[in-house]
Amino acid sequence: MRKTNSIKNLLLVSVSFLLFAIASCKKDNNVNNNNKNSNITPTATPTTLGLYEADSSIYKLLLIAISKIGTQPVDYGLVFDTGSGGMVMDANGILPASMITSTGFNFTGDSTVVNGVTITNQTSMVEYGDDSASVSKVYGNEAFADVTVGDNNGNVVIKRLPFLIYYKATDASGTTYPAHEFDTFGVDEEYDVTFANNDFITSPFSSFDPGNGLTRGFKMAQLNAANFSFAGTYVPGAITLGLTSSDLSSSSGFITTDLPFFAGEGYAPINQATITYDSKSFQTYLLFDTGTDPYSYIEDPTLSGNLRLLPANTAITADLNFGFNYNYSTAATDNLTYVENPTTSGANISIMGLESFLNIEYMLDFTDHKLGLKNN
Repeated sequence: MRKTNSIKNLLLVSVSFLLFAIASCKKDNNVNNNNKNSNITPTATPTTLGLYEADSSIYKLLLIAISKIGTQPVDYGLVFDTGSGGMVMDANGILPASMITSTGFNFTGDSTVVNGVTITNQTSMVEYGDDSASVSKVYGNEAFADVTVGDNNGNVVIKRLPFLIYYKATDASGTTYPAHEFDTFGVDEEYDVTFANNDFITSPFSSFDPGNGLTRGFKMAQLNAANFSFAGTYVPGAITLGLTSSDLSSSSGFITTDLPFFAGEGYAPINQATITYDSKSFQTYLLFDTGTDPYSYIEDPTLSGNLRLLPANTAITADLNFGFNYNYSTAATDNLTYVENPTTSGANISIMGLESFLNIEYMLDFTDHKLGLKNN
């Protein structure tokens, strides 16, 4: 998701194997071997979750279900966002209406617990948008709760997950959005929401322990354009939590790179790239972002003017500095791409939007802070 407050100024674990004792005809050796084997923790199996592919006919959305927050059963679909870090959740339907005002939450003291949700007095505001003319603002507090990610099709419980619970979201003119308009499940390692006490929230998946022998992280399967529907099509197994040594090896087909770290802002899933279109080539930072649709955005420092939609059949090549190449062509209704001058957007970060995930697989390793990409 395009954020006005993020990095805009830029611009092994191996799997443990089970040990099997060699059978022995001596009774005392069998006992000793059995005792040894009883102390071995089996390697865990990665956990899979489904996503919903939705299409409003104006733009596409990738959604992940949240079915319980604290003790409160809920039924919400949050935008699954590789371009931000942290869960951002509207308080309506989770907290009593009497606690929610247009200027904040109604409670006293450092914190309070309601419906199994701990709300602190630490406040923050996060901004989303392309520029000052389109910026949206989300206001809320730091909160903690056990959160069930997924629904009855498959789910996991993340214990005491830190997140932003918000009481208000407004557009550039100050008009308040409807409830849950900005519910977001940001899965990257950025610290997009920070607080005065130096706390921050980041990817909920980084708080999930996948089990013995697995590396903390996730991979995302290639999306299928045919699955996008108005009601939202459930796609099982779209997300795999917990990475195996095979996932992290070069034989997996993923090309990996270290994520850059920025003090106070975390590990950003961006890398330098050379972009070519219309016989022009230039360097930029590049982000693959499921939270951006229906357009992709290319930051062209040579562009005259502010913003231009590329015509259909424009070929675009992105060569990332770690050996991954992504190529596509615009069409009348697909792969719509704007070019803009970074002096207008305020960021030298080009964005490949949701449609790019129809062609790639995506992986984040939270243990070693690596990004993996794979062409299909």
